[in-house]
Amino acid sequence: MPVLEISDLIGAWDPVTGERAPIVKREVIARLREAGHRRAVRIVERMPASGELLEPAAVDRLFVRVHTELQRLGEELHMARRFAELLAPLVAAARRAGTGPPRIVDVGCGIGYVTRALAASGALGGDVELVGVDFNPVLVAEAARLAKDEGLTCRFVRGDAFGLTEPATLYISSGVLHHFPAESLAGFFQAQDRPGTAGFVHYDIAATRLAPLGARVFHRARMREPLGRHDGVASAKRAHGDRVLLDAASRATGMRVFLFEPIRHTNPFCASMRPVVGMRPELVEEARRALGRRARGLVRAGGVRDGHDDGPEGAGR
Repeated sequence: MPVLEISDLIGAWDPVTGERAPIVKREVIARLREAGHRRAVRIVERMPASGELLEPAAVDRLFVRVHTELQRLGEELHMARRFAELLAPLVAAARRAGTGPPRIVDVGCGIGYVTRALAASGALGGDVELVGVDFNPVLVAEAARLAKDEGLTCRFVRGDAFGLTEPATLYISSGVLHHFPAESLAGFFQAQDRPGTAGFVHYDIAATRLAPLGARVFHRARMREPLGRHDGVASAKRAHGDRVLLDAASRATGMRVFLFEPIRHTNPFCASMRPVVGMRPELVEEARRALGRRARGLVRAGGVRDGHDDGPEGAGR
């Protein structure tokens, strides 16, 4: 049976106009019941409705509450620091390649925690433009409000991950990849293989045997919203394996593709979040030098840790 997340079912918007689509409550319940998600059925049954339709204002408030809790999880997992660790060498390499002022676009940014944290820290330099993109206009509005309150210069726009109009030096995301079916992942990566783009860093849940159990314990301890608890476990169950991610990312044929595993983690179950990284071939050596010893965490297809021995076939594919 498919593993469903409630948040994917209770909000929908027209991809062109951005107009909200009505959501019939009983249809959501029927899909969750068919998938065997009894707890999720009870969560949706308690959600306010106007006649047959879920109440939009209540859904919007729920989205913001859940993503605020997700921000706290991101803080605990040091996601902004993890991104800075990989982005700083790539940004430096792109600067030296003369691609112009770096521009980082966060795809599926939610309320913009990573984008705002990078802007607040200045870890990537004052010339870096930071843009968050999300399909959900409610989350985009909340991200923009928070950035204004925090006095940050990053900005947020509504957009489709498969039809990106925002050009970027580097595309990033956090906890987005598992929302896409495996057969759609190649299109996601290919949309980022465009002129002027130096690479991408996409963090998602590592698909280990312990991931669902770890997600259950972690979300139960850290999240109050029942929807967030359910979706957190569902996310871990939906996570894509290494081979699926590498194969899909390699369809962006202009990039060399790696997984990044911090070398301090000897137990694969310890890496709750890890990224798939793509970079232009001409930037690979520069990025390796900037990463130093940490470059050994770059893993190519077949589980081979990166070195300086790329043959004529190229690394990462």
